[in-house]
Amino acid sequence: MPDGVRGALVHYVSATLADTFPISWLASDHPDPIPPGRILLSWTSANDGSTTVTAYLGLPAAEVLLATWPGLTGEWTHIVHPTVVEVMGLHSALTLATLVAELLAD
Repeated sequence: MPDGVRGALVHYVSATLADTFPISWLASDHPDPIPPGRILLSWTSANDGSTTVTAYLGLPAAEVLLATWPGLTGEWTHIVHPTVVEVMGLHSALTLATLVAELLAD
């Protein structure tokens, strides 16, 4: 990761493994929380050449640790991709279900 960033904020993810994640870098001094439904990926490299990747999910009231993948080697996005796809899809479905329930309750 570049210096001065907290991580890569994932804007969208395709279900196709070959596609890339459109991201923007979130600065270390960025005071705002992760937007709801977005995932922040951060990673650190170890001396042995492995990488530890951590994902945080933005929720309306908090940021939560979603997953940690320690000791990844080589190209690691194919390991992280399925979790990011599933969680972003689940968050979208729950958001839609909540809106529909609120409309039906009114």
